[in-house]
Amino acid sequence: MTTSNASLKRWVEDVARLTQPDSIHWCNGSDAENSALIEAMLKSGDLIKLNQDTHPNCYLHRSHPSDVARVEHLTYVCTRNKEDAGPNNHWMDPIEAHRKVDNLFAGAMKGRTMYVIPYCMGPIDSPFARCGVEISDSPYVVVNMRMMTRMGDAALKRIEREDKYVKGLHSIGDLNPDRRFIMHFPEELTIKSVGSGYGGNALLGKKCHALRIASFQAREEGWLAEHMLLMGLQSPEGKTHYVAAAFPSACGKTNLAMLVPPNSMPGWKIWTLGDDISWLHVDDEGQLRAINPESGYFGVVPGTNRKTNCNAYDMIQRDTIFTNVAVTEDNQPWWEGLETGKPALDWQGKPYTGNGPAAHPNSRFTVSAKQNPIYSTLADAPEGVPISAILFGGRRREVAPLVYEARNWAHGVLVGAGMASETTAAAVGQMGVVRRDSMAMKPFAGYNFADYFGHWLKLGSGKNASKLPKIFHVNWFRQDRNGKFMWPGFGENLRVLKWIADRCDGRAEAIETPIGLVPRKQDLDVSGLNMDASTLETLLSIDPAAWRQEIDAIGKYLDEYGSRVPSQLREELKGVAKRLEASNAA
Repeated sequence: MTTSNASLKRWVEDVARLTQPDSIHWCNGSDAENSALIEAMLKSGDLIKLNQDTHPNCYLHRSHPSDVARVEHLTYVCTRNKEDAGPNNHWMDPIEAHRKVDNLFAGAMKGRTMYVIPYCMGPIDSPFARCGVEISDSPYVVVNMRMMTRMGDAALKRIEREDKYVKGLHSIGDLNPDRRFIMHFPEELTIKSVGSGYGGNALLGKKCHALRIASFQAREEGWLAEHMLLMGLQSPEGKTHYVAAAFPSACGKTNLAMLVPPNSMPGWKIWTLGDDISWLHVDDEGQLRAINPESGYFGVVPGTNRKTNCNAYDMIQRDTIFTNVAVTEDNQPWWEGLETGKPALDWQGKPYTGNGPAAHPNSRFTVSAKQNPIYSTLADAPEGVPISAILFGGRRREVAPLVYEARNWAHGVLVGAGMASETTAAAVGQMGVVRRDSMAMKPFAGYNFADYFGHWLKLGSGKNASKLPKIFHVNWFRQDRNGKFMWPGFGENLRVLKWIADRCDGRAEAIETPIGLVPRKQDLDVSGLNMDASTLETLLSIDPAAWRQEIDAIGKYLDEYGSRVPSQLREELKGVAKRLEASNAA
């Protein structure tokens, strides 16, 4: 098999000359091809068959101990002008980067098969989808990309029609951390990754394409590529609102995307369209619509159980590839947070002695999105879904109320730009250190953050964007003086989502505060929660003194991006500061 696309054929030939594989395989995405790859990996030891009685069609992959996570310090955005990459990215001159990484690719595939993987991010026939081709010497990458993207013949046909695609070159190399780089060339729509087999570094359709390169594409083409879950919220009356939400790690993103409504809210349903990435476009009617460019989940597995995320737990009981989990005596996958079972071998395959975690803290599952019990078939809709609300959220013990609504789109951009989480003692040895992670995109924006903020503002002020969603900030993690969480979280977050949906419909009241619109106590349904009035009042309270400090901190954070920060964003910041001063004077 080959291709009728001359540029693609030439690029594959050039890569083969550089990397010198023993053979070239053009991936078609078929069941037969997938089965053959799995069988070959079972023979080579790249995959281990798990207990097929309890976990049919499930396999374990163990990566090298030095290769278990994304490597931000070795991840570069290579633009001609350093300022275009911004202080939010590591930068390298493109000429130097190509030279450095191509030296590592030279002969890297000797003795291996070179796989050519055509894929589509988003529904094959969607005008909002974008295509790519990853060349890799890893069969593990192939089987994962088949679950995570629309991979194979249909994608290749679209590439041949459009003649526009992201080029991704990957080799596991020799897994030497000193010879490991993930290079992005947004101006060339090119990715080069060498020296790692870990998903986030090797599945180039995911963070590399769907966020870093796509965010650059989105700015050029007038849309948004965002690190956001995508969910549907259906009321007992049958009306559905679609919500996109951005959260930094450890803030409950996957749990929200797969939320299970509490028994106290009968008739409500949640539909998952995506747990990680959303691409948002303004349609011909001025409505912001979204697709999930992925077709699978590459999720962190520790902590997943029937109580924390029943839907995620159920869907990984079959047809799943686990990476770096432990196994029990009878070869079932095991990780911290499971309520049953006992690990016999740790994630490296060594007898587990009880010291430290048995599964790696960043151990993963890869599974098709269609196995999610609350999967929405609209995830395959070419036109995407209309977005009613965008949520930004962080982990804050104080300062941020449970929920507030931005005054307008520009104010919402400021809310997203300033969002932050506080570290825990376990993470850094010091409680409460605030880390800003604008729109949860800090590691993933493929260009200067200041320009990124400007692009958000430009999209919102465009004459075609007449039906923009409302923007909200949520904080499930407010604590009392004893360090106890004041809000129950998990399924009870639906109570907040209900208020958000009602605000979008103009059916709920709110109080105007200096930072935005907050629910009145009677607007939030807390029946059955055993929550006293003072706790609810604290959850919805605004402390002007604390917020003046917050606004100062956001201003200093924006200063890190220099003169390219949009003046409109600084004006929004001044507006909040003035309203805070006025409220203090009153």
